[in-house]
Amino acid sequence: MHIFDSLLDLDISTGPVIVAAYALSAAALAYLLFRRRTAVWFFIAIIAIVAGALIGLLVLWLAVDVFDSFGSPVAGATYIWVPAAFAGFGLAVVNLRGSRWWRTLVATLSILLFGVTATLSVNDAYGLSPTLGAFLHISTAKPVGVGTPKPLGATDPTEPLFYVWKPPMGMPPTGKIGSVEGDIPNTNSLFPARPAQIYLPPAAQVQNAPKLPLVIMMLGQPGDPDPRYIAKVLDGYAAGNNGLAPIALVVDQLSDPLMDPLCLDSPLGDVETYLMKDVVPWARENLAVLQSPRYWTVAGYSNGGECAAYFGSKYPDTFGNLLAISPNEYAGAEQNDVVLSSIFAGDQAAYDAVKPAVIMASRAPYLDTTAVFTAGASDSDFSPGTQRLADAAMKAGMKTTFYSVPDADHGVSGLNGGLAKGFESLYPRLGLSAPAS
Repeated sequence: MHIFDSLLDLDISTGPVIVAAYALSAAALAYLLFRRRTAVWFFIAIIAIVAGALIGLLVLWLAVDVFDSFGSPVAGATYIWVPAAFAGFGLAVVNLRGSRWWRTLVATLSILLFGVTATLSVNDAYGLSPTLGAFLHISTAKPVGVGTPKPLGATDPTEPLFYVWKPPMGMPPTGKIGSVEGDIPNTNSLFPARPAQIYLPPAAQVQNAPKLPLVIMMLGQPGDPDPRYIAKVLDGYAAGNNGLAPIALVVDQLSDPLMDPLCLDSPLGDVETYLMKDVVPWARENLAVLQSPRYWTVAGYSNGGECAAYFGSKYPDTFGNLLAISPNEYAGAEQNDVVLSSIFAGDQAAYDAVKPAVIMASRAPYLDTTAVFTAGASDSDFSPGTQRLADAAMKAGMKTTFYSVPDADHGVSGLNGGLAKGFESLYPRLGLSAPAS
């Protein structure tokens, strides 16, 4: 099992794996290209390469523009590596005809090699699946005990933590991540969520740890409840604030990485009941967290950002803060007509009623809600909708920040930049740092 976990934890974005793939692909390409040093052969090889690249572009056009197979913005690298892989396939195929067995074997293996190299390269462009396990949606996270919760009846402190907290000797320098020990029961929703994961900051890992703020976060689709991104950002803030950071609970709103239950209670699964009647009560009873809504944040990225906007606007008595990073503007925005007919039976009013901007308008004014919306400056698909959500939040009375992350797209650059800006805005609100002067 240890060997299997080590394989799943293998870094496939940087280092020897992707370098080896590039080197082997280059060697295979050279071997296949220089089969014969004749004008006729090079003419055949060039025709095969060009034809393969054109077929790759056709496949990509069908997948992206006709069938919308990806359901999210396609990284620019995809338009390079998919045609490149098919160009390699074309060259490999013409090497199969009339070749000796060893060239046939190399050509056959090269088809697999070119496909793997292109896949690794596109995956690296998104930056959201750095390990083999993350790419295959297999978690190697170890269970983490959450400690002893503070009594529910205890009141929140009246002074911000950064004023009164003194870190003890021996406090760990960084937080700890892992799966929630025993997982969160889905008693009320029966939603088949994958195991939740948790980040415990340094201040949560000492004796007599203080009650801390809570973040409930959801990631994108396809995606997994992976805390490594928020953990890295919060570790940075904790390092400059005496180990103080929120406890972050990263939960699964998808059940299946290829499925989108829309953050609602629907025939696709009771996600809303799962979050509000399973996750929230569990967190109150089992985590040493502050109880006031001002210390609770619902956060999310992409599909999870849509969830954050929805839950943050609908349940301000639970979540005093929302952080929506590169969010879908509303549930099913990419397939509006399909969702309207299949989930809402054509009832436009019912569909509109679950859109965050409509909820914000109907519940206004919000008396004590802080909202942060971010999107990558290069994320032309999601930025306009994110801006509209921020405008609706501001109009509804939320204390609102909109931030366009410089040089970021819809991948990991947008996620990391959004988390960094989000907690820059939220830290004083959560009592973890002094207000900006």
